[in-house]
Amino acid sequence: GCFECCIKCLGGVPYASLVATILCFSGVALFCGCGHVALTGTVSILENHFSKTVSDHALLTEVVQLMQYIIYGIASFFFLYGIILLAEGFYTTSAVKELHSEFKTTACGRCISGMFVFLTYVLGVAWLGVFGFSAVPVFLFYNMWSTCQVLNSPMANMTSSIESICVDVRQYGIIPWNAAPGKACGAGLGEICNTSEFYLSYHLYIVACAGAGATVIALIHFLMILSANWAYLKDASHMHVYQDIKMKEEQELQDIQSRSKEQLNSYT
Repeated sequence: GCFECCIKCLGGVPYASLVATILCFSGVALFCGCGHVALTGTVSILENHFSKTVSDHALLTEVVQLMQYIIYGIASFFFLYGIILLAEGFYTTSAVKELHSEFKTTACGRCISGMFVFLTYVLGVAWLGVFGFSAVPVFLFYNMWSTCQVLNSPMANMTSSIESICVDVRQYGIIPWNAAPGKACGAGLGEICNTSEFYLSYHLYIVACAGAGATVIALIHFLMILSANWAYLKDASHMHVYQDIKMKEEQELQDIQSRSKEQLNSYT
């Protein structure tokens, strides 16, 4: 009896929704955690090496703080939304459906499932934009890292024009053109390349971008699951209506037969 109970419980677990939930939580956690720390490191690098005046990077600091608050909201929302979608997966499995089939086959139940499909689709499109946006700092740091590699190459050390190798962050629109110094060249650029903040921020941006990609995959997975569940509930509702009509017809047939037997008995 205990073995059969365990098998029945395991049969009611929505494994597809469980995998999608774990992937979604992992992707959001990587994006939010790594992105938050990387943004802080980026502001520190700009303040120490590219913008000595506070007013030049004041707007950037405010934008970074706003993005960090948005990260807090994203983490909280997706933690709750992932649990709701996992509960929806449990709710539409065969073991749970036997207890709640009367509600799930109604128009209200199908409407709720359809709402989750639409909301997950919108979130998936939005996260595609987030994934593309998270690739921008990776591209900027990669350009800077490539310049550092050129700076440290043997051919660069053999020439006397090492100070002509520069990185100007003003061309990316991060800080205004009148910011001082705005760029780093030669030995100054080499110091930046050797700092732990630079390599830590660079790798954290890569992980954050990978987390955003994992979240997109998880939402696509959720979308396929919810669409399949919605189609299943739609078919189940039609089957439920068919069974009701069939039961009514059988009951009417039994009533007719019973009345016929009563009339025949009365005649005899």
